[in-house]
Amino acid sequence: QVRLVESGGGLVQSGGSLRLSCAASIVGFRFYTIDWYRQAPDKARELVATITADGITNYADSVKGRFTISRDNAKNTAFLQMMSLKPEDTAVYYCNAQLLPNDYWGQGTQVTVSS
Repeated sequence: QVRLVESGGGLVQSGGSLRLSCAASIVGFRFYTIDWYRQAPDKARELVATITADGITNYADSVKGRFTISRDNAKNTAFLQMMSLKPEDTAVYYCNAQLLPNDYWGQGTQVTVSS
């Protein structure tokens, strides 16, 4: 059974840092594109960062220069390093693994940034 499990969320003060992890039980994890999304209350889910199987990364403008996405294929794990956090980064963060037609989601981890 495929599972994605996010961890590392929590409460942090503005300007602080967190590192999210996404542990995946996926055969062939290294071939998957990994995305981090977030969803704040009463807002649509937003794509935050992407890393392809080749290690190419892309970021939303709102997090560029502050967040870094990475992956460790040997450990079937992806990461989102978040620095200089702002209150507007408060959201549930979700990991997504995609290799069409497969598309898997984690349950999310809450990140709360206090001002």
